[in-house]
Amino acid sequence: MTGITGSTRLYAVLGDPVTQVQAPAMLNPIFAGLGLDAVLVPVHVEAADLAGVVTGLQRIGNLDGLLVTVPHKIEACAFADMLSPAVRAAGSTNAMRREPDGRWTAENFDGTGFVRGMAAAGHELAGRRVTLVGAGGAGGAIAAAVLDAGAARLQVCDPDEEKLSDLLDRLAARGRGRVAVGPAPELERADVAVNATPLGLRADDPLPFDPASLPAGAVVADIIMQPRETPLLRAATAAGRPVHHGAHMLSHQLDLYREFFRLGEFE
Repeated sequence: MTGITGSTRLYAVLGDPVTQVQAPAMLNPIFAGLGLDAVLVPVHVEAADLAGVVTGLQRIGNLDGLLVTVPHKIEACAFADMLSPAVRAAGSTNAMRREPDGRWTAENFDGTGFVRGMAAAGHELAGRRVTLVGAGGAGGAIAAAVLDAGAARLQVCDPDEEKLSDLLDRLAARGRGRVAVGPAPELERADVAVNATPLGLRADDPLPFDPASLPAGAVVADIIMQPRETPLLRAATAAGRPVHHGAHMLSHQLDLYREFFRLGEFE
């Protein structure tokens, strides 16, 4: 694509904030590489305006899809006609597609992207003990995928007891006694600790957990993509713990997006 035309197909990524989103920088080159007249743009929408914005966007005839980021991944499910198994397990969506009949399908690739990114970096999760901080939209998706990847134990912590209870119910069939929940992270015996909260998007955010409390060699993963070196990852590096950056989770979703949105193959 050489520029916006009257035939351009539209995609939007919804969030609050959106200054940190990396999807436009990654997906727009894919559109260009595929020779598609399409563009993905960031849309800053506050929670109170989500319903009006999503239903309005869905009425745009040349809008084919939505990506969803913090803090809207759970609430956005209400605007889909069909929910994938991954969405039902996670309780959240990060991608929505208009079908030929006008209905909308919700999918969630956060968990698969996270697990694939970890594996590509040499951090296999099978047989590992994982502590996950954050039971929100991304956290739920990662929790389900970590269990599917064969983690020996998963502890999910969040101050919101209702979120934890709902997540535990959704994971019951997958967990088979491997899941524990609580308000505070159990770090002393974890092999992998993951931040799936927004803490770190702002410079004055507190750390989601203290990486120095982890055993030597335990991997610290953060799903925040901007800044790349979050305060948590800087603290983990200072404590001598290996780190895993948030960009990996998105970069390993790109092929999944391409298939989901039926974008075709590179020329």
